[in-house]
Amino acid sequence: MPAHLSARLCSLALSLFLIAFALPAFAGPFEDAVAKFANDDFSDTEEAIGVIAGSGSKLAFPIINALQDGRLMADPDSKKVYVTGADGKSIDAATGEAVASVPDSASAVRLNNRLRRSVDAALGSLTLQSPDLGTRLQAAQSVFKSHEETALEAVDAALAKETNKSVKAALGEARAAILLFKSDATEVEKLEAVATIKARGDQDALALLTGMGEQPASVTKAAASAIGSIQNSLAVWSMVQNAWYGLSLGSVLLLAAIGLAITFGVMGVINMAHGEMVMIGAYTTFVVQEVIRTRYPGLFDYSLLIAVPLAFLVAGAIGVLIERSIIRFLYGRPLETLLATWGLSLVLQQAVRTMFGPTNREVGNPSWMSGAFELGQITITYNRLWILVFTLAVFAILLAMLRYSAIGLEMRAVTQNRRMAASMGIATSRVDALTFGLGSGIAGIAGVALSQIDNVSPNLGQSYIIDSFMVVVFGGVGNLWGTLVGAFTLGIANKFLEPVAGAVLGKIAILVLIILFIQKRPRGLFALKGRAVEA
Repeated sequence: MPAHLSARLCSLALSLFLIAFALPAFAGPFEDAVAKFANDDFSDTEEAIGVIAGSGSKLAFPIINALQDGRLMADPDSKKVYVTGADGKSIDAATGEAVASVPDSASAVRLNNRLRRSVDAALGSLTLQSPDLGTRLQAAQSVFKSHEETALEAVDAALAKETNKSVKAALGEARAAILLFKSDATEVEKLEAVATIKARGDQDALALLTGMGEQPASVTKAAASAIGSIQNSLAVWSMVQNAWYGLSLGSVLLLAAIGLAITFGVMGVINMAHGEMVMIGAYTTFVVQEVIRTRYPGLFDYSLLIAVPLAFLVAGAIGVLIERSIIRFLYGRPLETLLATWGLSLVLQQAVRTMFGPTNREVGNPSWMSGAFELGQITITYNRLWILVFTLAVFAILLAMLRYSAIGLEMRAVTQNRRMAASMGIATSRVDALTFGLGSGIAGIAGVALSQIDNVSPNLGQSYIIDSFMVVVFGGVGNLWGTLVGAFTLGIANKFLEPVAGAVLGKIAILVLIILFIQKRPRGLFALKGRAVEA
């Protein structure tokens, strides 16, 4: 064999030996850290998290994210670690290469509470410089809650580059949280951290300050002052939150009672079937959405806008039919009217059960009514906010109609003095039918709104009929402004009493207060004036 050929063969053999045996010995720190996940040891896992988070590898985020979700699988036999995706595909965590399947001997890497905090901090560090604004903000919040020291370098780097004010503020708070718990941070740094966290002023800030452990005397004193300040601030925000809940409940009560205020005020009819008009409006919304889902899915976000006029027409037409067929024969006989409308409510409930079944029906939220946003330290949901706006809009339109339209003038005339209105040529029977239809139609559009926050079932109206009568009587029978003030007053009072007395006792207290109030002012807050009313 020629000498040069023999030399080449020796060189090839040496290369193969190095590839097979020597190279694995020179595996990088990233690969070594990944392999530690297979040791099933919490301290090794924590060390691996720190090394991988700081490695700069493109596989770092998928690995840590999989660890958080329980999708990081480790095989103790081969010391291989795999990332499994939601789609069922898997990759080798060390190399990123796809694998056909994960061995049966592999199991999810275990976490404890301390490791979960480390994972949150690592994920926060990895996403602090994401191009997406929301991702950076969420990452800063994660670091604030975990306050792991290992994230400090990443936070400082992100702070130096950040230009958005809200994200920069969140990064400053995250940095303060880390320094507060950092053993070698200076006293000045800790005092500045306390001031920063105090300025944040939410429950997370309060929890951080109360759980910071032993600190220098000056820091402990500053923290105690900050805790007191935050608690006072949160107490005020809690009152504001209760006031918002009260306004939200008041808007629901107003929407359910406003139609009853017209019917009861103008006609003097105790309509126990008013709640069923609300129910009919809710089921109209359900039918509209079912048609849109099956035939025109692209119009789903407009489903409520389509349902509002349809619910008004359907409930209004049923109201006119009820007045013409039953109510008009019972004027001046309140007990018989009450019994007749109560029986009618049972008939309508059973009819709906027969048509749609006894179970709750799903009515979806359009995208513009879904979600919530933070205002200071309170949370406002979009569906409640839109219902409040919708209620005030309905109230304003109804008020304008009663004041400026011909039918509104006739309704006010009949309310003040029915006999005089009839002698002036007003067809009181026609006004009665239109008034009952209008009140029922408004109850129908109330059902559209209530379908977004309550269960659509045959019993939907029964939940609001008693409260509606309380609002109308408390505000003043037939007075829309009284109904407005009464609804919001009862709603806010209810929400402030609930934390003290509980939901049931709170309602009982409200009822007792209304009874006592009616003893002093039988006509409510805003009594109507007129000869017939005063007679």
